[in-house]
Amino acid sequence: MGCAPSIHVSQSGVIYCRDSDESNSPRQSSSVSQGPAAPLHGLFVQTDAADAMPPSRAPGPPGAVRVRRARAELGSGSSAGSSGPAATTCRGRRRHCCSSAEAETQTSYTSVKVLLIFAKEDSQSDGFWWACDRAGYRCNIARTPESALECFLDKHHEIIVIDHRQTRNFDAEAVCRSIRATNPSEHTVILAVVSQASDDHEEASVLPLLHAGFNRRFMENSSVIACYNELIQIEHGEVRSQFKLRACNSVFTALDHCHEAIEITSDDHVIQYVNPAFERMMGYHKGELLGKELADLPKSDKNRADLLDTINTCIKKGKEWQGVYYARRKSGDSIQQHVKITPVIGQGGKIRHFVSLKKLCCTTDNNKQIHRIHRDSGDNSQTEPHSFRYKSRRKESIDVKSISSRGSDAPSLQNRRYPSMARIHSMTIEAPITKVINIINAAQENSPVTVAEALDRVLEILRTTELYSPQLGTKDEDPHTSDLVGGLMTDGLRRLSGNEYVFTKNVHQSHSHLAMPITINDVPPSIAQLLDNEESWDFNIFELEAVTHKRPLVYLGLKVFSRFGVCEFLNCTETTLRAWLQVIEANYHSSNAYHNSTHAADVLHATAFFLGKERVKGSLDQLDEVAALIAATVHDVDHPGRTNSFLCNAGSELAVLYNDTAVLESHHTALAFQLTVKDTKCNIFKNIDRNHYRTLRQAIIDMVLATEMTKHFEHVNKFVNSINKPLAAESEGSDCECNPTGKNFPENQILIKRMMIKCADVANPCRPLDLCIEWAGRISEEYFAQTDEEKRQGLPVVMPVFDRNTCSIPKSQISFIDYFITDMFDAWDAFAHLPALMQHLADNYKHWKTLDDLKCKSLRLPSDS
Repeated sequence: MGCAPSIHVSQSGVIYCRDSDESNSPRQSSSVSQGPAAPLHGLFVQTDAADAMPPSRAPGPPGAVRVRRARAELGSGSSAGSSGPAATTCRGRRRHCCSSAEAETQTSYTSVKVLLIFAKEDSQSDGFWWACDRAGYRCNIARTPESALECFLDKHHEIIVIDHRQTRNFDAEAVCRSIRATNPSEHTVILAVVSQASDDHEEASVLPLLHAGFNRRFMENSSVIACYNELIQIEHGEVRSQFKLRACNSVFTALDHCHEAIEITSDDHVIQYVNPAFERMMGYHKGELLGKELADLPKSDKNRADLLDTINTCIKKGKEWQGVYYARRKSGDSIQQHVKITPVIGQGGKIRHFVSLKKLCCTTDNNKQIHRIHRDSGDNSQTEPHSFRYKSRRKESIDVKSISSRGSDAPSLQNRRYPSMARIHSMTIEAPITKVINIINAAQENSPVTVAEALDRVLEILRTTELYSPQLGTKDEDPHTSDLVGGLMTDGLRRLSGNEYVFTKNVHQSHSHLAMPITINDVPPSIAQLLDNEESWDFNIFELEAVTHKRPLVYLGLKVFSRFGVCEFLNCTETTLRAWLQVIEANYHSSNAYHNSTHAADVLHATAFFLGKERVKGSLDQLDEVAALIAATVHDVDHPGRTNSFLCNAGSELAVLYNDTAVLESHHTALAFQLTVKDTKCNIFKNIDRNHYRTLRQAIIDMVLATEMTKHFEHVNKFVNSINKPLAAESEGSDCECNPTGKNFPENQILIKRMMIKCADVANPCRPLDLCIEWAGRISEEYFAQTDEEKRQGLPVVMPVFDRNTCSIPKSQISFIDYFITDMFDAWDAFAHLPALMQHLADNYKHWKTLDDLKCKSLRLPSDS
């Protein structure tokens, strides 16, 4: 009998078995371990399948006694205690499983882990259980989608079998999608068990299963040998391929970090791979090499004439060649290498690839400078990789002299390329980032080794495509943060064919039927009393929402726009402004829990509050103020209550129109101007100069687009580098003569306006606690609704933690504040001086942490007792 897992009986009577750490085989031990377990809810876990039968096979009453008795009967093949019909069935079935090919039970490629997801135990789940036993696989059984996901994230199974025969217990496709949404599922094969098609029905297509994330379909068959054959085929096919693929990824990771230059070519000498060390040695970027023949690259004239023929003759016979070879770098200078070329023999004895390992020789005149660098740095190792590494980086760019001095030994194609490349190199038009890289390259020439290493790292960072978006480390990655980043900072995961979501927008409704809005002087007393406090940060927008019957934007807009003299600047009447505010508010969706006109009014209020701050006011002119107030008013008009990722995944009309890029933000600005200019009654721009209009329009568009989260860190970092740091240097009395807030710097004004509307847009965590809690509930409800719809539509769930049944609002708020809010408001506070907001932020964060700690403590209490 195998090593028995510990048993725990829950109050519901479900039997949970903890995995045994002592044995991976059902035949390795006869000891029985007992002790308390910490089971997953709804999960029947059994690592070693032979240690215990499925509960339905065990005789006697339910519970731990029943399982122990069944195990004893199963393990004592000749014991007199092995009696009773149930025990006979189990033993007979076990003999049937193992009698035909006992040797096959231990032929597993590796310790394959299998997860069975069956809501109820039946002959089919038993068949897979015993098939896992026979194949020697480690097996777990989950009864609920939640426990299945939790178990998978803990074990990372290679094979998952999901019961797809009936939907009343759980949605198998939804379970599959939830698993596929996790990172570990990339290397997992998921099998759907489907019902047998009746004779009068045509067999169903497998496409829906494939779209849901399944790899294979298994027609219902409780025969152990049928289940065993299916699992064995999966292991020998997909699973082994995944093992090899993961091993290949590890190999290439090792190659990428290897100090020696490595080049892999095909059998006809086409370059297929070079590692970073090769790029550094030769001065090329891999994109310039991959897919090119070695013959097309420039050759050094220092090699003896017959060397290449000697090398080719040797390696084509399948023999390894090693020796000294001169190579020509991209800059044109020759370097001496010690080269080792190994042929890779494939099936049938045919050469498939050549692997070249190259080390730099340090004995040539070209490397005298390298030795000097090592002596200056005190490094006595004199290793080849380091000796090359700190050679002049400046020479990695195209050397015009070396190009023009190349002889006829270069191929004619290369000779045609060199003049063009020389002209490119001599161009005076140079991007700022290129100038920075060239300066760093020049600085590396005479730098010590430690400084050169640091500058190498700087260059790697500068050459990345995303300079402002930090990467979440997988080690400390929080699921709430990951989901927020994935949901808010991406434009969609992937396009799913067949899933069409057409966004019906409310853009063409007429406003002629709306009652003429009242003037600011005729506001009802209850509303006017509330608006008297609108300049305070603690202004309660939800009270205004209630007394205006969810039309706060018109009333607050009239008051704020009047205070800032918007009508006078635009040369429009108050009647036109009222009509415009009414049209804009009518195009916000009151059915949205969060993105409605109350949110727009809240952002307008925050923007007006920021514009009243001394440093902000001194940095912007009136056009900037008017643009900011208009942008805040329209920044989410016609928002559907769904994220950009949702619209892109659903293939919505808007996503198609805007090419999956800043979909909603582009729509908000475009619609706002369409609504404004379509009717002269509400066209607030009709009386301003054309040039002023274009400047104002560009400012509004830029601010609304800044609310798109994919460039969040870019905007914040630019603000810090261009505004905060010079300001700090100025305040410290340095020699910096820059004026970061001066009106003579349009670039700085743009950064200030972007930062202002971004902070106004997500200022909820900086509001008083009662307002912060209300906003948190509203945004969570909107995300819950999106998750519900994604599941109904069969779309990827972009933010899985926002499941209304399992989500922790405190955790989501903590992650949002940590990742997006704290740094941004620290920077904005350093500029605008907002002590009250920062105190609210600290208090609210403490509130959410307290709630989260209390919840975690309450969840730990049962196991602690």
